[in-house]
Amino acid sequence: MNAYLFLAEGFEEIEALATVDILRRAEISVFTVSIINDLKVKGKNGVEVKADILFENLDLQGADMLILPGGPGVSLLHKHEELKNLIKEYNNAGKWIAAICAAPTVLGKLGILEGKKATCYPGCEADLKGALLQNEEVVLDGNIITSKGPGTTFSFAFKIIEVLKGKEKVKEISNGMCYKY
Repeated sequence: MNAYLFLAEGFEEIEALATVDILRRAEISVFTVSIINDLKVKGKNGVEVKADILFENLDLQGADMLILPGGPGVSLLHKHEELKNLIKEYNNAGKWIAAICAAPTVLGKLGILEGKKATCYPGCEADLKGALLQNEEVVLDGNIITSKGPGTTFSFAFKIIEVLKGKEKVKEISNGMCYKY
């Protein structure tokens, strides 16, 4: 199993880095992808990380899931046409897409959440065009996983593990982390 997690300046560090960490514990190959033409990407709170790959060097057919963290960097995700095209392609193929915090707004503005249950960071709901809004930490509808924000990151990551690797893997990893899921 492979996943791409997209980083833009201002990404929410907890949502990106904890998700990568938890998924890698589950033996899911997660590649961080910079969309800013520089491998070094600075998060919302000043934490700078080195992405694994630049978007322009991405194997566009190489992942089972696309993951979008939130934070102020979501505004850059909205502007990245190639990323939006990739998201639409994955959705049309029924492939997995996961977004947390403000990032579900990217899916909403693309019309991907039309008629689907979804959640997002409080105050961003207007941009979830046509979504059936849910007041839950994590929502799974079809091929789409959405989540509320930094405090729901563990639940978000474990839902990703569940859909990619199954409930037994979730139990194994959550027990090893002393986390009750």
